[in-house]
Amino acid sequence: MLMQIQHRGPDESGIYIGQGIGMGSVRLSIIDLASGQQPMTTEEGDYWIVYNGEIFNFLELRKELIQLGYRFQTKSDTEVLLLLYRHYKEKCLEKLNGQFAFAIWDSRRKQLFLARDRMGIRPLFYFHSPQTFVFGSEIKCILEARQVHAALNPENLDKVFTFWSIPTPGTIFKDIFELPPGHYMVIGEGHHVIQSYWELSFQSRENPVVYGFDEALDEFEELIADSVKLRLRSDVQVAAYLSGGLDSSATTHIIKKIEPGVLNTFSIGFEEREFDETSYQQMVSKWLDTNHQSVVCSGDDIARNFAHVLWHAEIPLLRTGAVPMYLLSNLVNDHGIKVVITGEGADEFLGGYNIFKETLIREFWSRQPDSRIRPLLLQKLYPYLAQFQGKSGNMLRFFFGHRLTETDSLIYSHLVRWNNSNHIKTHFSDYIKGSLGDDPVESLIGTLPAGMADWDLLSRAQWIESKLFLSGYLLSSQGDRMSMAHSVEGRYPFLDHRVVEFCTRLRSGDKIRGLNEKYLLKKLMEGRLPDQVISRPKQAYRAPVASSLLSAKAPGYHREAMSPDQINKFGIFNPDSVQKLIGKMHSGGSITENDNMAIAGILSTQILMDFFIAGNNPFREKEMRTKCPVYFDKKPNSNS
Repeated sequence: MLMQIQHRGPDESGIYIGQGIGMGSVRLSIIDLASGQQPMTTEEGDYWIVYNGEIFNFLELRKELIQLGYRFQTKSDTEVLLLLYRHYKEKCLEKLNGQFAFAIWDSRRKQLFLARDRMGIRPLFYFHSPQTFVFGSEIKCILEARQVHAALNPENLDKVFTFWSIPTPGTIFKDIFELPPGHYMVIGEGHHVIQSYWELSFQSRENPVVYGFDEALDEFEELIADSVKLRLRSDVQVAAYLSGGLDSSATTHIIKKIEPGVLNTFSIGFEEREFDETSYQQMVSKWLDTNHQSVVCSGDDIARNFAHVLWHAEIPLLRTGAVPMYLLSNLVNDHGIKVVITGEGADEFLGGYNIFKETLIREFWSRQPDSRIRPLLLQKLYPYLAQFQGKSGNMLRFFFGHRLTETDSLIYSHLVRWNNSNHIKTHFSDYIKGSLGDDPVESLIGTLPAGMADWDLLSRAQWIESKLFLSGYLLSSQGDRMSMAHSVEGRYPFLDHRVVEFCTRLRSGDKIRGLNEKYLLKKLMEGRLPDQVISRPKQAYRAPVASSLLSAKAPGYHREAMSPDQINKFGIFNPDSVQKLIGKMHSGGSITENDNMAIAGILSTQILMDFFIAGNNPFREKEMRTKCPVYFDKKPNSNS
């Protein structure tokens, strides 16, 4: 099992075997390089921990534990977490500021405690039967245990092709689950409990917290600066991603303010100009005086690396944006750096995405649904989508007018996107269509928070985007899985739970003012970053799709995976429909975003089926490359 995830921890590995328990860990050593080995135990040997992540406030928690009489054998955050759990049990989670997934074995009570961070930055998967419980940081780990065989879950595939992700606890495989963010689990003889310890919630319109703008600006500056400061704690060098956008530029500025020395920054550029932000990256690097490195990603690079990215992602992808992030973490690794600070989370909680502005425009339009002028505002949001440029209002009304006046719907913000995704499912085979259960959107509605109807329109949109897209896609397929593929840890100051909770209390107008997104952050950065970066229109992070994956230079494996024989072999898609889609692409006709997503989704599903179901996987590790000490059951007062 550890062999399959040694990319997550190439420095050390270890195994603990006890009565009724086996625990293993691979380590990416960042804090206390000399003595932070895992699995780690207490002095008495009654608690054992395996742990992935960082507790950023571990120094403060260590002092608290020392005052309570605890002694430490190491300087690691792992030992702090272990002893904190020993003292407070599950209440320890309320004290943690970090990104983590961990498991602690209580050898006296024969009980296993597992937990995952509030935002779902670190992954934690499991399989549970009456006889066995298996857990791991990646699904390939669990499959290696041979307790469960890989089998596609059609209903969750339907969710991927709707939401681009799968709401927890589901995964693409039957009987394998993911612990939801902000939850813990207790496994013992005869009991299995999953419990929430933190929930994302927004302010009710009936009882708002009212900040004056200057007061909000001051508190935000203090919070984000402290969040960055905590995330600079490390016994190894910390670098930063610099995309050229506002978010990563802001975090880079704050880093330089806290630590004015040499800062390494890294970015990704694209050969295709419509995706490239190199000029902004260079501008910010020069402005902040960073030591900047970049890698240029071509369509051929995306095609060559797509299959390897899927091996790490373990879920079908409707976009190719994960590939450049995979190449970027490789660049970081090549420079001997293990930790990078990035800007994820600002768009979700400060109102940066176009879908938020789209929602506000649609609501404005809905007040005069027959207006010919109001829908034209939508054209300004997506200048990078050729299908909307130069089109008449009729085209915009047809596309964005779906359920326009249903503004009381809890999912109003995402009705257009999810209706659009439904068109991709026309490529499903009759077998898959017959295997599907309830409509994914209707199922989701039943899981929404009880008080959501009291939130304003923007808050509802932010909750949905954060719960589905952020943890289920951005932090996993483009985040953790791509950075850890090259043994690089990403850290996210905007996802400090204090920053998130502050943003949920802000007035909508402090996040989006008119159609000016991330207004609060822009005001904070005035005079601190180039005006061109602060005032530039929001550019969505995108990468080539059909033009790369099925080009003449793409690996032959891609064409084989999309061939009628392979399509029929797995029975997920309709071969005639797929061939028609491929023909449309090669004919030089207009390729829509739907077409691009369909090609990526079909190809990625076919490749995953070949890897995990058929077992034709060239990336499965066959030997362990890290040192692996084994610890056996350790009794109190034992000399062994």
